[in-house]
Amino acid sequence: MPPSSNGGPASAEHRTVGRVMTILELVVASGMNGIRLSDLSTALAAPKSSLHALTKGLVATGYLRESDGAYVVGPAISSLITTESLSAQFAYRHILTDLAGRWNETAMLSTLVGDSVVYLDSVEPDTLIRAIPTLNRRLVLWPRSSGKVFLAFMDPKRFDGYLRRHHQEPSEADYVKAEVARTRETLVGVNIGQSGADHIGLAVPVFVGQSPVTMSIAMAGPRSRMEARMDEIAADMLAAAKTISG
Repeated sequence: MPPSSNGGPASAEHRTVGRVMTILELVVASGMNGIRLSDLSTALAAPKSSLHALTKGLVATGYLRESDGAYVVGPAISSLITTESLSAQFAYRHILTDLAGRWNETAMLSTLVGDSVVYLDSVEPDTLIRAIPTLNRRLVLWPRSSGKVFLAFMDPKRFDGYLRRHHQEPSEADYVKAEVARTRETLVGVNIGQSGADHIGLAVPVFVGQSPVTMSIAMAGPRSRMEARMDEIAADMLAAAKTISG
């Protein structure tokens, strides 16, 4: 069908694709509790009747399943994550290896999944004390450095929804907003001691055209070793990310 410039069939198709992807992301973010159709309707500002047809299709194809009136992830989701993990590891492995070798710290590749960070790959230095990330597991966005990067370049409506779900206290939400704004300005997510007293994490976005930022490169290690070199490491990471950003 030809493109439409007046909000016709093509625009409707794009809206449907957007809704399907948002449904999947919200269900993944809901974890084991799942999410009900009424909550999906509120989050997407769309009638339940429109969304019900989409969720039925996702259940039929195995991407979702119903449990006690809520939608949870189905078995087909794992095939998507596995494919992404393998292709991303192949594409970015050399970048991680170079960074880890130059700075003698752990370099990681992370992706955004719903309201979570997933580390897809890592290269660790040959040192006794080092960061050892958990791979292929959903982890909370805040206060991870990669999480700050994803929040910094998230669609404003989606970001507002994230704050409502995870940072309801006004003072806490304001603090998150301020750090996210700083990350957006500097292009560097910074976690100094927020995940552990002697821990530093740095992350930079990977831009792919005009698409939302869903991939980042991160480095982490002991504060005693990284703090004096943060600016140099961050600059090197930004240069590395620029070589693979489209």
